[in-house]
Amino acid sequence: MTHKRLLMVFAHPDDESFGMGGTIAKYIADGVEVYYVCATDGDRGTIPEAMQGQYPTIRELRLAELDCAAQTLGFKNVLLNYKDSGMMGSETTHDPDCLWYQWQHTPEDVTRRVVEAIREIQPQVIVTFNKYGGYGHPDHIAIQRATTEAFDLAGDKNYLQVSLPPYQPQKLYYTSLPARFLKLMLNIFRFQALVRRKPFDPRRVGTNNDIDFLAVIENIEPIHTLVDIRDYLEAWDAGSACHASQGGGGMTSRFPMWLRQRLMNKQGFTRVYPAPSAAKIDEHDLFAHVNAEPKRELAV
Repeated sequence: MTHKRLLMVFAHPDDESFGMGGTIAKYIADGVEVYYVCATDGDRGTIPEAMQGQYPTIRELRLAELDCAAQTLGFKNVLLNYKDSGMMGSETTHDPDCLWYQWQHTPEDVTRRVVEAIREIQPQVIVTFNKYGGYGHPDHIAIQRATTEAFDLAGDKNYLQVSLPPYQPQKLYYTSLPARFLKLMLNIFRFQALVRRKPFDPRRVGTNNDIDFLAVIENIEPIHTLVDIRDYLEAWDAGSACHASQGGGGMTSRFPMWLRQRLMNKQGFTRVYPAPSAAKIDEHDLFAHVNAEPKRELAV
């Protein structure tokens, strides 16, 4: 019997559900084993005042929300337990225990931990952020680079010879943001600012005005794979709702379901390996052309 295994490698509790909730639900329904390597504990996240004090620490709250999403959507968690770095340029990026600091000073250690996860889980398909880390968060960029390096090193028999046996995944994807949707959101932001008679700077958006929305659009990469998720939008919402401290949904949930079923019923991905022959959509399944061999037993 063959087993398909999908591994997501992102930075924070909520990255998996906000970004890929519909895709996770679709592949879980198809019988795929879905794993999530979560690099940080999300302890720098901004928490609404009404939710403060529910847990002793922000870390415990964020990880409880991640457990909720895992149970709701059906994926399995692997935690690397780095501290959240906060946004680029903030004082928190100098914390020696945060992911960005570790990536800047000992990148080989971060990469090694991702390699070990790949060899343990043995996924045929891996998904991580695009090169800009979605919206430029340092933790997103760090784990994206580590995962891209680990994809090749995991199959190198000369790398970490005393660790787990080498295992080479078959496909590597970056999450891809839909350009039309982002441009629509930009126009909505501008309209809201106009109605409220407030200035609007597209280089400074978000709760803390620390996201460069134009840079997000400028760093969009080509889509090669479109996965139909129209039957899993409600499951996506349910998984995202677990992350209530971070807004509980992300941008897509702001739109009525009928509109999402018409305009947001597919999720795009950039295929990094095998390299596409052209910048065009040429598949509709992350497991297209994958050889789903039985999972071998690991040596104890």
